[in-house]
Amino acid sequence: MLKEAGMARFKEITVALVLVLAVWCGVTMPLGMAGDQAAIFGIVLVTLSLWATGLVPGYVASMFFFTALLLGGLSTPDVVFSGFTSSAMWLIIAGFIIGAAITISGLGARIGGLTRRYLSRSYPVLIGGLMLVSMALGFVMPSSVGRAAVMVPIGMALAEVLGLTKGTTGRTGVAAVIAIGTNMPSFAILPSNIPNVVMAGLADQLFDVHFGYTEYLLLHYPVLGLFKSAVIVGLVLVFFPARLTAPQDQPPAPEPPVGGKQGLLLVILLVTLVFWSTDQIHGINPAWIGAATALVLMVPQFGFVPQPAFKSAIDVGTLFFIAGALALGVVVNKSGLGDIIAREAFAWLPMQPGADFRNFMSLALIGAGTSIFTTMPGVPAVLTPLAPDLAAATGFSLEAVLMTQVIGFSTVLFPYQIGPFIVAMGLAGEAPRRLLKVTLSLFLLTVLFLIPLDFLWWKLLAVI
Repeated sequence: MLKEAGMARFKEITVALVLVLAVWCGVTMPLGMAGDQAAIFGIVLVTLSLWATGLVPGYVASMFFFTALLLGGLSTPDVVFSGFTSSAMWLIIAGFIIGAAITISGLGARIGGLTRRYLSRSYPVLIGGLMLVSMALGFVMPSSVGRAAVMVPIGMALAEVLGLTKGTTGRTGVAAVIAIGTNMPSFAILPSNIPNVVMAGLADQLFDVHFGYTEYLLLHYPVLGLFKSAVIVGLVLVFFPARLTAPQDQPPAPEPPVGGKQGLLLVILLVTLVFWSTDQIHGINPAWIGAATALVLMVPQFGFVPQPAFKSAIDVGTLFFIAGALALGVVVNKSGLGDIIAREAFAWLPMQPGADFRNFMSLALIGAGTSIFTTMPGVPAVLTPLAPDLAAATGFSLEAVLMTQVIGFSTVLFPYQIGPFIVAMGLAGEAPRRLLKVTLSLFLLTVLFLIPLDFLWWKLLAVI
């Protein structure tokens, strides 16, 4: 009780201090901000503090964000509510419905039972195996939210089979490794995460610089994909320890053949997966593919998601939280705050031609720092236009400077910075703030070890 009271008081003090800082920013208009920009910056700071501390539920913080901006006349409704109209939001809603269908039909429990024989040897094998499957999906599915929508119901069903029930640290560990594993390694695969695609598209549009799939993979996957994933597995095992309590010495009862409703659902999901995996060919947004699948599953005659199940499947609080997280980056970029923050960081960092390691670290930290305010998809939109200036300051090639963005926007400090983290944890019924211990530790280890290791790898490849 005393520990909980102390933590609550710490959260209150933290938010109060941030509130004072926000008021100071609004009054003094630092860094050459205009009045509206300073006010927006203050609102962003308070919102971030509420999300980071968990002092209030995430959806309450999002409502504060929406309301403060609109009442203050600081932004327009189409920008403030852009999270609700984003394709990511509709992929999330589709994910809720797909997850409900998998659970209600019993298909999730069946798949969990089938995979149990391979992943039930121990808790570390379970966590490592789920990470490997999540990494593999990154090569065939272009959407991290889509990957989470596939993996979360299966992972949660498997956790239930192995005795990791709701409220246990082991279940949270399963949710955490899926949330991070379906997103973080895929930053090293060019078409598999939104920031990657935005960066490559802007590089092509602004500078006529083209990045190939193989060169991108070779440069980033060894460290950001393989090494970082191994570190993530280790952190999940440390922060969410558990033992598998389901009996391991008894083989599972043989499953009856798939048929009826489960068979039809499996066919629908396989067709969906094929369309998700080939979006580079047909050009249909993964969100609209998910929406079409959700529509089929909602048809009453099929009975996959009855009306009562639909009402319980859609977590409105999670949707509000995600809408706020998605809109924050848009608001920051539209207001011009992103450029101010990035240029100020650029001015303070010690970059000069010839100091390769210091320059490399500085460029990576610019991306990581910018993402705290813009969230990940906003980083390339802010930093890519600055690439020629950064190249001149460091002596790196334009291509190398652009590629360092990947290190920056894949180095996350808080869970809210990556929308798919929030989505996956929401689909799993776990609080996103449970990831905070992992993300903070991963940030520290990345700065101390993985970025220097990446520097050596880039040197070996003669990129810098």
